[in-house]
Amino acid sequence: MLIFKDVSFEYENQPVFNNLNLKIDHGEFIFLIGKSGVGKTTFLQMIYMDRFPQNGYVQFGNYSSDSIQPKEIPILRRKIGVIFQDFKLLRDRNVYDNLAFVLHVTGAPKKLIKKRIMNALTDVGLAHKQKNMPDELSGGEQQRIVIARAIINSPSLVIADEPTGNLDPETSLEILEILQKINRRGTGVIFATHNYELVKSVNARIIKLADGKAVQVVLKKKST
Repeated sequence: MLIFKDVSFEYENQPVFNNLNLKIDHGEFIFLIGKSGVGKTTFLQMIYMDRFPQNGYVQFGNYSSDSIQPKEIPILRRKIGVIFQDFKLLRDRNVYDNLAFVLHVTGAPKKLIKKRIMNALTDVGLAHKQKNMPDELSGGEQQRIVIARAIINSPSLVIADEPTGNLDPETSLEILEILQKINRRGTGVIFATHNYELVKSVNARIIKLADGKAVQVVLKKKST
C-alpha cells in the first residue's frame, strides 16, 4: 500500500532523511517512533503529499510523488484520514457541522451525509454529542471527533500525528483502542507517538526514525 524508496529530504540545509526505505502493507497497524525533530511529521506529510522528497519517491496505492499531478492530490487525500494532535476543529460550528463540512468538500451526496456522520460518531462513541460545540467537549472527546472526521470517507489508511500527546493516560488508551477497532476492520493505521507505554501495550509493528533512516525495532512489551 505504501512505499518509501530511496527518499532523501532536507529542511533549511538540515538533513532529515537519507535514502530512507520502507514498505507498509495494506491494513497494517504501525507505530512510528523517534526523538523530537527526527522527522515524524515530515514523514507523515509525505504520505498525503503535503511535502515531497528531494530524491527518491513515495508511493501510495497507484499514486507516486514523482509523477502525481496537482489535480490528483485531492483524490489521493480522500483515501487517507489524518488525525492531528491539536485537533484543528472548526470552532464556529458544532460537531455535526464539522463533519458535514468534510463531506461537502468531497462532494458526497446529500442523502449520504447524515448516515456517514452518524456512523462515524457511533464508531467513536459520541453520537449524543453531535450538536455540541468543540469548546464544550473535553480534550479526549475532541480527539474522538477528529478520529470520526478522519474515518468519515472510509479511507484505506489513517495516519495519526501524536494523537494522544495532550491527553491523560486513561484517555490515551481509549484513543488507542478506537484506532485498533478501526484497524481490525481493515483500515491501515500509522500512529506516530512518543508514548512508549502505549507502544509496549500493543502487538504491532514498530518503525523508528533515526539518522535519516527507518528501522524496524522490537520493544519489550508490558506484561499483562
